[in-house]
Amino acid sequence: MRFPYGPAALSMLVLSILSAVWLAFNPIPPKKATLVMWTFAKTHYDAYKQAIPSFEAKHPGVKVDLQLVSWQAVTSRLQAAFLSDLDVPDLVEVEISAAGSFFRGPLKDVGFRDLTDRIKQSGLYDRMVQARFAPYTSRGRIFGLPHDVHPVMIAYRRDIFDQLGIDVSKIQTWDDFIAVGRKVTIPGKRYMLELPDSESSRFEPLLYQRGGGLFDPQGNCIMDNEIAVQTMLFYVPLVAGPNRIASDLGGGQIFTRAVEDGYFLCMITPDWRSKTIEVDVPKMRGKMALMPLPAVYPGGRRTSTWGGTMIGITKHCKYPDLAWELALHLYLNKDDLAQRFRDTNILPPAKDAWDHPAYDEPRPYWSNQPLGRLYAQLAPDVPFQYTSPFIGTAKGKLSEALVACVQYYKQNGDKGFEEFVRKRLKQSADEVRRLMRRNPY
Repeated sequence: MRFPYGPAALSMLVLSILSAVWLAFNPIPPKKATLVMWTFAKTHYDAYKQAIPSFEAKHPGVKVDLQLVSWQAVTSRLQAAFLSDLDVPDLVEVEISAAGSFFRGPLKDVGFRDLTDRIKQSGLYDRMVQARFAPYTSRGRIFGLPHDVHPVMIAYRRDIFDQLGIDVSKIQTWDDFIAVGRKVTIPGKRYMLELPDSESSRFEPLLYQRGGGLFDPQGNCIMDNEIAVQTMLFYVPLVAGPNRIASDLGGGQIFTRAVEDGYFLCMITPDWRSKTIEVDVPKMRGKMALMPLPAVYPGGRRTSTWGGTMIGITKHCKYPDLAWELALHLYLNKDDLAQRFRDTNILPPAKDAWDHPAYDEPRPYWSNQPLGRLYAQLAPDVPFQYTSPFIGTAKGKLSEALVACVQYYKQNGDKGFEEFVRKRLKQSADEVRRLMRRNPY
């Protein structure tokens, strides 16, 4: 007797029956933890594993299940889990470039709890660097507690600077920096600065430094405004054309070799990257140093920001008050933060934590500079960066505009360059705006 709906349907029916039988004899074990927390960063995971036992000791009977998950899981898997009401953790750390995508649709439909009142009433809004709440805010409501500040400095080969007679105290503006770069750059052999010409990861901090961004506080796309135009006109000649002073070779071993050989003299370096450089280029111990970012104009801002992480409490959490206590335990304990800084070089956003001696300790790798104090002095001036559910699309379109502007400049130089920059940035911004109009969620 033939199955009336065909062999494909029969196969699906058989698989469904077998799956049901398997699940019947192998039920999913019930969760034993009181709170489940996801983080995507191994360094965060290691630090929290040390901190959670003391939290559990303060709350007898409470069990925290800390899970290290991939960055992709935090984005795509969590988005799907919110929609399907399956396997949603109680607390989640989300990377800054993905956070905006969770704030789609009406506020009541956002999967994270609104933390605005908790943050304002507890005084945290004033205790922390306020600019760091902006990436986790939508329509005036805050959905995440910032993990970091990530102020930006410039890491440089101090030993080569000394040999070349470069006095960093005289580099106050980007004009000063470029003038020095033109003197010491040897095309194909040595470049003043590591900067990419094919993606916008370093363009964005320089855009923020000028007070620009991809979106304004209301979520409108502004990546073609006058600040963005001026940033592109500044950036492209650094990485393209006969007078360029910057180059990029990528990461990994080739970056290590480039720094060791003096191919790159300077690198844009937020706090987290200073640790990456220590690990990836250990031979440069004692030969590196840090200086503030050159200002756009005399007396202007000497830093920016690059990267970030928030922690949020999901609406599925059954114990939001307990989850809030855990978030504060992980993000505010001064001694834990100090040790975390020693391990990762990441400056916490709570300003009252910076009076710990750990931030004044000299670092032999960085020519005995007090790494923490240098970053902390700049941290209150980090710029605001606003977000949108379309943040990922905007970053991609900005990179496309950068590549097009670089190609134009290589072929035509200054001739018609400003007009092209304005037109190309507007094209990318219009594409983002068109997508935003088509999809209100």
